[in-house]
Amino acid sequence: MNKKITEMPQWRTSHPPWLVAFSVMLATFMSVLNTSVANVSLSHIAGSLSASTDEATWVLTSYMAALAIVLAATGWLCTYFGRKNYLLFSVLLFTVASAACGMAQTLPQLILARIAQGIGGGGLQPLAQAIMMENFPHEKRGAAMAAYGTGIVVAPIIGPIFGGWITDNYSWRWVFYINVPIGIISFFLQKVFVEDPPYLVRDRSKSIDYAGLVLMIMAIATLQVVLDKGQELDWFASHWICLGAAVVLAALPLFVWREVNLREPFINLRLLKHVNLAVGTLLGTLMNCVLYATTSMLPMFMQRLLKYPAMQSGMAMMPRGVGSLCGMIIAGRLVNRMDKRLLIAIGFMSVGISCTVFSHLDMDIAQRNIFLPQLLNGLGSGLIFVPMTVMAMSALRQHELNQGTGIFNFWRNVGSSIGISVIFAYQTRMAQVHQVSLVSNITSYTPAFRQWAGHLESSGASPALTYALAYVKVQQQASMLAFVDCFRNMALLSFFCVGLAFLLRVKKKQVEDVVVAPLDGESFEDI
Repeated sequence: MNKKITEMPQWRTSHPPWLVAFSVMLATFMSVLNTSVANVSLSHIAGSLSASTDEATWVLTSYMAALAIVLAATGWLCTYFGRKNYLLFSVLLFTVASAACGMAQTLPQLILARIAQGIGGGGLQPLAQAIMMENFPHEKRGAAMAAYGTGIVVAPIIGPIFGGWITDNYSWRWVFYINVPIGIISFFLQKVFVEDPPYLVRDRSKSIDYAGLVLMIMAIATLQVVLDKGQELDWFASHWICLGAAVVLAALPLFVWREVNLREPFINLRLLKHVNLAVGTLLGTLMNCVLYATTSMLPMFMQRLLKYPAMQSGMAMMPRGVGSLCGMIIAGRLVNRMDKRLLIAIGFMSVGISCTVFSHLDMDIAQRNIFLPQLLNGLGSGLIFVPMTVMAMSALRQHELNQGTGIFNFWRNVGSSIGISVIFAYQTRMAQVHQVSLVSNITSYTPAFRQWAGHLESSGASPALTYALAYVKVQQQASMLAFVDCFRNMALLSFFCVGLAFLLRVKKKQVEDVVVAPLDGESFEDI
């Protein structure tokens, strides 16, 4: 090492690191679980609150949009209020909002409660990640991120199982009520075991960049509305959608320009000059697009076309959770023994292959036919997260971890909400396209239809009933083909990420930094 280093003990908590990790991950797990736990309950929520299934999707996207917005401001909120204080407030708000979700009597009430729940849950992911990165030495960060990733990646996958069981056996309201006792336990554990390190100094003199915050909220919230309402309003045939798109195209570049050029931004986008953080954030965003899109689409496919009840569709997702858990364990063991980029590439290749298999589904499949692709999909997701997170954060100094993890998780959650909105809109639009194509075959001039109709009419069906049943079949087949299109595109996106993974820069030399700290202005990569 040619650069001068300062020998000083790295800060460590006075409590066992794994106990601290458990206390911060408990609430974080529930926060991430709530991104998907309501997926299989949407039809029940819609029926209970007199809303359509499309309107009920706001229950998913409003939560994740609020989650993403708060993630961006996490660094400033930690500096202003103190990290532990902000963490405790987030857990408390998440717990209270969860109770409000369960008590909601109308869809607008539920959406407002979900927004509040997202505001509370938004800070939990980056705070938990930063706390765990600080409390473990570098040689143990792979294992720590494996534990963190188990909660972050497995939670949205087991969410449908958990939500389906509760919905079928109790009520969709208990999907939210169950957060209350866990939130209370987590609050008291964090009160006892979490500590703020000495270099995180609370500074209330630092004012927030309100203009940047407003621009970000305008951009993200308007984008979410455009994506969620676009299909319903026929996209750019609607003046409201055109206006919303104009707001996004104006607000988003202004937000980025301001945060890059401002001396003290509330979200330090200048950290993206680190190639690994920039590429890792992009990979995380695309990963969440695919992860949440497939997690949302499969239960809808099974309930809408295969007529599975909520519990059965949730159970059908179980192999994915098992695969993710196995992937996390494998990645935790291999992350320091092989090229991390290769692990990420193998993970995306596995996800792409599983989506390719899903693109060959048909109406005659059994539950066992989706077992292996689900397992492969989960295994790939598990292999990606640990090395991607470690590499993304590798160039950041300790005092940059709050901002770095905030940026990383902000864009991941934006990717989640965009993935769900886009895939639902795309599936609906492609179903209409395929329906127009298929309905042209429902004529007396088509031999296949003439034979099928003749069989029905010989059984006593009237011509009107025959055509009505034919139209039902057309709708089912059009919807099936639309699902196939969705999975095919997600496979292509996953394969694109395989090449993108090799843009990450490999650390040339590992540094034993348990008793070594870099000088100001240096990172551990520089030493």
